Amino acid sequence: MNQLPLRRSWELEDPPEAGFAEPPLEPPPRRRRRWAWILLGLAALIGAGFLWLSWSLPLERALEPLPSPAVILVSADGKPFARRGAYKEAPVDVEALPAHVPNAFIAIEDRRFYRHWGIDPRGIARAARENMRAGGVRQGGSTITQQLAKTTFLTADRSFKRKVQEAFIALWLELRLSKNEILERYLSGVYFGDGVYGLRAAARHYFDKPPEALTLAEAALLAATVKAPSRLNPGDNPKGAGARARLVVDAMVETEMITPEQAKACCKAKVKLNRANLPVGGYFADWVSPQVKDAFPAAYGEVRVTTTLNSRLQARAERVVARALAAQGKRRNVNQAALVAMRKDGSVVAMVGGRSYRASQFNRAVQARRQPGSAFKLFVYMAAIRDGARPDMVVSNEPLTLGDWSPKNFDGGSGGYLTLQEAFAKSSNLAAVRVQETAGRRNVIKAARDLGVTSPLTDDPTLALGSSEMTLLELTGAYAAIAGGETVRPYGLQGVEVPGGRPIPGRVQEQMTELLYEAVEHGTGRAARLPGPVYGKTGTTQDHRDAIFVGFNEDLVVGVWVGNDDQSPMKGVTGGGLPAEIWRDFVGNGARRADPPPAPPAPPEEDLDMPGWLRRMLGRWG
Repeated sequence: MNQLPLRRSWELEDPPEAGFAEPPLEPPPRRRRRWAWILLGLAALIGAGFLWLSWSLPLERALEPLPSPAVILVSADGKPFARRGAYKEAPVDVEALPAHVPNAFIAIEDRRFYRHWGIDPRGIARAARENMRAGGVRQGGSTITQQLAKTTFLTADRSFKRKVQEAFIALWLELRLSKNEILERYLSGVYFGDGVYGLRAAARHYFDKPPEALTLAEAALLAATVKAPSRLNPGDNPKGAGARARLVVDAMVETEMITPEQAKACCKAKVKLNRANLPVGGYFADWVSPQVKDAFPAAYGEVRVTTTLNSRLQARAERVVARALAAQGKRRNVNQAALVAMRKDGSVVAMVGGRSYRASQFNRAVQARRQPGSAFKLFVYMAAIRDGARPDMVVSNEPLTLGDWSPKNFDGGSGGYLTLQEAFAKSSNLAAVRVQETAGRRNVIKAARDLGVTSPLTDDPTLALGSSEMTLLELTGAYAAIAGGETVRPYGLQGVEVPGGRPIPGRVQEQMTELLYEAVEHGTGRAARLPGPVYGKTGTTQDHRDAIFVGFNEDLVVGVWVGNDDQSPMKGVTGGGLPAEIWRDFVGNGARRADPPPAPPAPPEEDLDMPGWLRRMLGRWG
């Protein structure tokens, strides 16, 4: 008699009506169901990631030119003087290259390139083993695809997050592109040192030939460079680059890309730099480069850009400044100087931003804001002349107090009355403050703005004495506006449209020019006198921390500043001293004495009674 099996809890209570009952299915374990959902979620996440990469990362980026073209800056007289920007040529076609060219890179960088999917576990394990043997990092496990992902889409930081991103993008690249397309993008954008990107640019830069004509030795030398482009630059370190090139050739033998006989016959590659050895920087080059970037779009190769710089005047400016600092710098505690020279239309022809560009790239002519001192009085007197004043009108030179401030003249003297012309020439501080307060500070600020000054200006009585800081470039540009009769914007590129200036009324320009001539001929700027007429103004700040002279003749408008970066006082240096002497030495080469400008026409009779502007001044200040 057969024993009936025990009833299980999941068996049916009622037997089937006919036939044998099928045992019900066992419920799946909950853990297996949980892992299925996790795997499904990961698959969805990866799929979403690939979709995002397809939308956000342009596959053609490695083949595009760099955002800014490499430029050769050329002076107005046709002499190259600087090279700016990185150099990249058009992409390469792998199938058009000799086999040994791409093979050299594959052998040393990723010998299993054609057998992995963007990440090579065997390569990583081999690199880890070699690094453990060497006791340090000697090899990397990144594939060419990973290197392409890093150089094209990621930053250079060595974080775990970046490595994960790199691997993810590498897998995406392998799915979207063929191996040859990946290799083309890698070779077309990899860095070879010396500011050179891409194989075509490297072949041109180092060997003066296209990549299709590279020999085995030349290809090995370029492949050797990409591991450490700065350290293994064939131009700067031919010995180090050559030693690694031998490792490239040996790797090609190991991978059977070339025969031992071909390796033995491979001679040493000779570097032939075909691009002129030009400096990257310079005070003028640094200043004009943003203008180049705005004017020229991205492009392959190099662009020759003609600037306004005059090589002869630039050399003279550097020589004059260096000579002056060498002669008087130590004795008078003057460590720095700056000079800007431009034409009346604002085209800059020379620029010295400091004692030595190699020692300091800070451009004191463009970047430093310093107090202009009495050179600011240009705007004070222009505001007054706009308001109806004339150079022959008089102003009090008596002491005065405004609030808790009592200005003083540089020489300590005071008293009596001066004509505006005399007050400007002698640089009377008392008279300048009176002129400003009568004309109105807002009108003084407006005069400065109208002449191109963009630096912040403080609306208080000390404004008249140049207490607000500005750059030497914008101050010189303001004087150029007076010289040329219309406002200017200093510029450094030829052939680029410059916004037109606003004309200065003829009466204002004429009378301001008269004041500037008197300041040089009989005033504080006498050290700048030349055989021809010179127009300018001196400026000296408190405790001799800054000394400035800005002036012009028929040809040039030049601003000169001397001082110290830490704003320590100089020993008695004034704007009418060393800066005016530098100005004279720079401008005065070959100048001839000319007759002084003709006297201005007599004013109308009704102005001789001196109502209006002068009456307001005398009534207010006594």
